[in-house]
Amino acid sequence: MTFKSTSIVFLLSLCFIGLLNYFCEVNLLWLILPFLVYNILIVYGSATIQSNFFIRAFCNSNTTEKVFAITFDDGPHNIYTPKVLDILAEYNAKATFFVIGKKIRGNEPIIKQIDDGGHSIGNHTYSHSFFIDFKSKNGFMNEIDHTAEEVFKITEKRIVLFRPPYGVTTPNLASAARELNYKIIGWNVRSMDTTGDSIETIFKRVKEQLKPGAVVLFHDTSEKTIEVLKQTLNFAEENGYKIVSVEELLKLTV
Repeated sequence: MTFKSTSIVFLLSLCFIGLLNYFCEVNLLWLILPFLVYNILIVYGSATIQSNFFIRAFCNSNTTEKVFAITFDDGPHNIYTPKVLDILAEYNAKATFFVIGKKIRGNEPIIKQIDDGGHSIGNHTYSHSFFIDFKSKNGFMNEIDHTAEEVFKITEKRIVLFRPPYGVTTPNLASAARELNYKIIGWNVRSMDTTGDSIETIFKRVKEQLKPGAVVLFHDTSEKTIEVLKQTLNFAEENGYKIVSVEELLKLTV
């Protein structure tokens, strides 16, 4: 199910009901049904990054090998990101950090520390505004480009990975990402570490979803995540999992 196929089926449904009305005098109120279904599917497709509704998103790897990738959104954070990096170094684990451009100013050393540690950096837009999904194609391109330039000033590397804020995709976002040649990275294990849940609940959620080829979503913005990360890395070590980069897991050329 994609936006294109859904739109085609929607238009065919309208035509079919129109023909039934013309030849069989079927009530045109039946048109409400395809409109309702179409809008429900649009909302679902926009909010569910794994659906690949508007654009393909890499959310996991289809493998039986005991490997998974860890990702962090919404940094850099001057307190918690360095703690995350220290823990990853202790376990010799690599991760991908999807950074917000406006948070880079003043945290340049942290971006350099991420890069020097062999981790990858992804784009999470510049503002991560609550209303960002209403932006035009050019608006999204400006958001993405602005963050990319901030990272390039520090690392001299071009970002090619992108994670949409809130995991929401739109036609304008998809169009901007395609034109800028970004690969969309989703997830299939959502820790929900920004909720009010306890450390134990969050770790249990991660542990129960974890399987070969998973992409785990964390946020490097709270002390709870630090503790859950430690438990996740211990669990991986105890159960024979290897933690690899998103690029290696998904076999992406960047």
